[in-house]
Amino acid sequence: MAIDYFEVECTEESGRESYKRIASDVLQDLDLIKIVSKIHILIDLEFPFFLAVGKTRKLPPPVKIRDFSNVMESEGNIVLDIAEETYLSQMLTILWDKYGRDFVVQPDRFTVTINADLAGVEEIENITVFDPSNTMYKDLVYALQWIAPEGFRVRRESIEKDRFCYLASENTLVPGTLDKVIADREKLLEET
Repeated sequence: MAIDYFEVECTEESGRESYKRIASDVLQDLDLIKIVSKIHILIDLEFPFFLAVGKTRKLPPPVKIRDFSNVMESEGNIVLDIAEETYLSQMLTILWDKYGRDFVVQPDRFTVTINADLAGVEEIENITVFDPSNTMYKDLVYALQWIAPEGFRVRRESIEKDRFCYLASENTLVPGTLDKVIADREKLLEET
C-alpha cells in the first residue's frame, strides 16, 4: 500500500529530496505507510520551521473481549472460552486491574473465569482490550520527531480523528503565527 499524496516543500531542491527520502524511510520502517494516506511536509529555512500535515486511513475498530472469546455464565461464574491468544495477556491485566486477581482465575490456557457477582456477560464482552488508534498516534508522533530537523526543540502536535499536524521550530511559536500556513497546507490535502 502506498501513500496517496506525499509532498515535501522546501526552497532547496537537495533539501527537498533528502527530506522526502528521510520521511519515506521513517514511515516505512515504523510500518506507518499502511496508516498514513496523505502527508505534506514544509521546511522553511527563513523562519526556520518544519511542518507536517496529513491524513490517516480508517483504522480497524478497537478489539473487545467478544472478538476473540466466547463469554457465557456457568455455575456462578462468567466463563471466557478463549479462541485467539493474541490479546490474552492484555485481557488478563485489564481484568485483574478491574476485578482483582482473586476473582479472575485462569484454570487452563484457554479458559478464564470471573465471579458472576462482579460483572455480567454483556459487561465482560464489551471490555476493550486493544485500541489500535492509541499505538498508531504514538508511533506517528515518534516518526515525525525523527523526520524533523535536529535542534528544533519547540514542538506542537495535534491529532484529531483522521488528521494530524506536527510543527517544530528553533524559535518560539507565538499562537496564531503559523495558523494560515497550516490551514493552506491542510487545504492542499483536501484538494488532492
